[in-house]
Amino acid sequence: MTATARRRGAAALLDHWHRADGVRREWLDVGLGTASADRATAERILSRLYRRLGREGPRFVWVDSPAAALPHTTGIPGHDDLHAWLRPSPPPGRPPVAVDIAASWSRLLAALDEAAGHPDLEAPRQVRKGDKPPPELPPVAALEAGVPLRVVLRRGVRDALRTALMEDVALPVRAALAPPSRLPVCWYGQQDASWIAHHDALRRLGLSQPAPRDAAHLDDWATLARASGWWWPGEEVCVVVERPARIGAGVVVYRDGSRLPAQRVSG
Repeated sequence: MTATARRRGAAALLDHWHRADGVRREWLDVGLGTASADRATAERILSRLYRRLGREGPRFVWVDSPAAALPHTTGIPGHDDLHAWLRPSPPPGRPPVAVDIAASWSRLLAALDEAAGHPDLEAPRQVRKGDKPPPELPPVAALEAGVPLRVVLRRGVRDALRTALMEDVALPVRAALAPPSRLPVCWYGQQDASWIAHHDALRRLGLSQPAPRDAAHLDDWATLARASGWWWPGEEVCVVVERPARIGAGVVVYRDGSRLPAQRVSG
């Protein structure tokens, strides 16, 4: 490869990163958004998710905080129950809809990972057995040091948003509600943005080509994240939480006035 070609290749990788960082910022705004939920859109997408799994569309119960949701979640499995259903020898009978959603979500992630096969994502040189993991560097410095774009995007988009939205907001709120073993399985709506943003960026940058069905499924999850807060899927009732009224340093304030702890929100 000539010096000119190397410079062009490096410039292309930097351009990929700068565009991906714009997607990250967009999804950070979604994850920290406090505008009212788009209830009609959220219900439409959730109903389609149920029907995709061969279920009837649920009745919806909207509440103003996660704490207010819990009295309506009787019968929704906890995390231990979920893991039991996902083992090679699950319990007899039809699984709860939350289990089907979790399995479908896991399959989608695997398919989206498989679809991200663009050559620009790979290392500029062949990685040999015994090589050390790529160094933890800021994105631009990492690319200049030869860290694969795939790793830079995973760290700079997915992992950064997971820290800002899950570790700093959703997980502290969940921990304040009850021990994990006592909480029914839920999804986090706007704060599910980390994995959505990662695959959204890959697709927008032309680095991923998911199958049409998988692309449509990703679009549904993205639309749902833009439309709602947390949600608990039951067999007949889906409980959905309005977005918070405020997300600040150390606290999340919900529309019913309840306040739950968060870490310092990072960007």
